Amino acid sequence: MLMTNLKAATAALAFAAAPAAADVDLQFYFPVAVGGAAAETIQSLTDQYVAEHEGVAIEAVYTGSYQDTVAKALTAARGGNAPQLSVILSTDLFTLLDEDLIQPFDTFATSAEDKDWLASFYPAFMENSQTGGKTYGIPFQRSTPVLYWNKEAFKAAGLDPETPPATWDEMVEMGKKLTVRDASGNVTQWGVRIPSSGFPYWLFQGLTTQNDVILANAEGNEVHFDDPKVVEALDYLVDLSKSHEVMAPGIIEWGATPKAFFEGQAAMMWTTTGNLTNVRDNAPFDFGVGMLPAHLRRGAPTGGGNFYLFKDASEEQARAAFDFVKWISEPEQSAKWTMATGYVAPRPETWETETMKAYAAEFPAVLVARDQLEHAVAELSTYENQRVTSIFNDALAAAITGQKSSQEALKDAQAQADAILKPYR
Repeated sequence: MLMTNLKAATAALAFAAAPAAADVDLQFYFPVAVGGAAAETIQSLTDQYVAEHEGVAIEAVYTGSYQDTVAKALTAARGGNAPQLSVILSTDLFTLLDEDLIQPFDTFATSAEDKDWLASFYPAFMENSQTGGKTYGIPFQRSTPVLYWNKEAFKAAGLDPETPPATWDEMVEMGKKLTVRDASGNVTQWGVRIPSSGFPYWLFQGLTTQNDVILANAEGNEVHFDDPKVVEALDYLVDLSKSHEVMAPGIIEWGATPKAFFEGQAAMMWTTTGNLTNVRDNAPFDFGVGMLPAHLRRGAPTGGGNFYLFKDASEEQARAAFDFVKWISEPEQSAKWTMATGYVAPRPETWETETMKAYAAEFPAVLVARDQLEHAVAELSTYENQRVTSIFNDALAAAITGQKSSQEALKDAQAQADAILKPYR
């Protein structure tokens, strides 16, 4: 019954968004579940664009998770019914290219103004958006992982509530003070929570970047899973539970992490800046947001979704889709999206608007992920990305659950990934 209602609600939303006849009709796949601030904001922006641009109609289709969205886009394209535009993970770039489904934005960005626009995004976000000298993705729903901490828990532990851990060692030291046990020795509050389900490679990439190692090359055909620095990073993650006892053992659920943080089950958590608005609305205590702790260097991966233009669009549709992407990435529209969701506004100009200046002055935590971009690297992305990341995720799980040593798990993952990527070299 729940699935039936969900499908009905999805269909109703899509129907409600369907436009009347127009000179140019566009279909836009967007990765969000039915309802909520993200859906409401993207629909509002889409409706605003249509109202301001006579002759263009846009049907916004809400397609669920990122995985659902790329699967639906691939299925529609293979059936000859691809959308003209979609927001899909930046890491799916090579998959979309391999399927020959997308076209570069450079084809349409021919004026000096358009070229300036293409060059106006943060370089860290463009690493997963460009390849072969062309721009295939335009950053929109972009993020980095950040550290959230419970200031009340810090006070109770005798720690400065305004000072989060700046290094790996400090996270362990503070984590020990923040881990609380009852009279029977059962943990009632863990020091830190780093999810290892959902997107385990992504948060783990924070540790590998901090250990000064890159997991994949820019061409998407080579990985470095068995590098000694990657092994060292995985040993550190495992030891947070095994040796230091500051994090719960076993696989830690991604989706349950914000709720666990709200309920005091963990004093610190690593998760996406895309959770920022959620934390602000629901944390029953004063909280802080900081960059991820450093080791050999500071670092974090970028994440999130890009706009892609599909090849099957007519010339008129492609140009209209290009214009819509330009418009929705303009500073005022981008500011609305950032404030509604917590995702990072991907252009410096957005942060210079009076809207964002006022918001940042009232809520400085929004600046953390932006400032961390200086230390950010591209999210792990390869050809056959879902297969490769699945192998890597399985290796992380094997080490976390004690089935294999970090070195053994990563050596096996390297061999499997090499077999997949060899034809692309």
